[in-house]
Amino acid sequence: MSSTEPEVSEPAASEVSDALLGPADIRELATALGVRPTKQRGQNFVIDANTVRRIVRTAEVTRDDVVVEVGPGLGSLTLALLEAADRLVAVEIDDVLAGALPATVEARLPARADRFTLVHSDAMQVTELPGPPPTALVANLPYNVAVPVLLTMLARFPSIERTLVMVQAEVADRLAAEPGSKVYGVPSVKANWYAHVKRAGSIGRNVFWPAPNVDSGLVSMVRRTEPVATTATKEEVFAVVDAAFAQRRKTLRAALAGWAGSAPAAEAALVAAGISPQARGESLTVEEFARIAEGKPAAQDKPAAQDKPTAEGTA
Repeated sequence: MSSTEPEVSEPAASEVSDALLGPADIRELATALGVRPTKQRGQNFVIDANTVRRIVRTAEVTRDDVVVEVGPGLGSLTLALLEAADRLVAVEIDDVLAGALPATVEARLPARADRFTLVHSDAMQVTELPGPPPTALVANLPYNVAVPVLLTMLARFPSIERTLVMVQAEVADRLAAEPGSKVYGVPSVKANWYAHVKRAGSIGRNVFWPAPNVDSGLVSMVRRTEPVATTATKEEVFAVVDAAFAQRRKTLRAALAGWAGSAPAAEAALVAAGISPQARGESLTVEEFARIAEGKPAAQDKPAAQDKPTAEGTA
C-alpha cells in the first residue's frame, strides 16, 4: 500500500444526516432481526455513518445517477446512496436482510423511498435490473466473492460508467495493480478490459461490525470510453489471461502451450503479437493479451480442455 494513498477521513458530525445508521442503530436492527453476520457470506456491516457518507462523495454520486448496490446488508451505505442519487437498486441475497431493508428505507428516508428498489437475488445470477439502466455501481462487496461479482456486474451492465467498491485491501491492490507489479494478475487484467482502475483510499477495521481481520480499500473504476481495440472477443482474450496466470512462473511460451495446442504454436502466436516468448504474464497489458488472442492458430479455435476459469473471476 502506498504511503501517499489517501485515508478515508471523516466529515464533520454536522454533515452526517440523521437518516444514516450508527453503531447503536445497526446493533438494534440486527437484534430485532436475529441477524448475526456470517463468514460464509463475508458479511461485515459498516457501522460508521461518516464512512459511508465519504464513500458516496468519493464515488461522485449525483442526482443524475441510477446506482446499483450489491450486498446492502442492513442499509448503512444504502441510505447514504439514496440521499445522493436519483434512484437506487440494491441486490441482496440474504432472505432476512432483503425482507427488512425496504422497511428501513421507508422509516429513515420516507421522502426517498419511492426511488428505492430491492432485488432479492444472488448478484451472480442477476441478468437485468428494474427501472432505468444503472450509471454507477457502489458497494461494500463481500470479501469472498468480490472479484467475480464486480466483473460480472461490469460485463452484464455496460451502462455502468463509474464504479467504487470497498473490498479487502489485498483485493484492492490486485485490481489496481499495473503490469510488472508482484500482485498484477487475472483481476488486474480483466478489470482493465472494462475500465481504468485505481486505488481510491483505505478504510480501517473499526468501522465494521464485526471488525474483520484485514484492512479494506476503495477501488475506483471508470468505464473505458472506447473498448480495447481488438478483433478478438472478450472470451478469447480472457482465455489467454487465464492460461497465462495459471502457471505464472513459466514463460508465456510454456504457459500458453495448452491454449495454443503446443509450445511452438504458442511461440508463433507470441511472435506474431510482437511479444517475447520468454516474457511472463505479469509483464503484459490487456492490449498485449488481446494481440496474442488474435493470433491463436486456426486449428485450435476450440478452447483447450485445460483452459478453465480461474477462481479470481471469469466475467
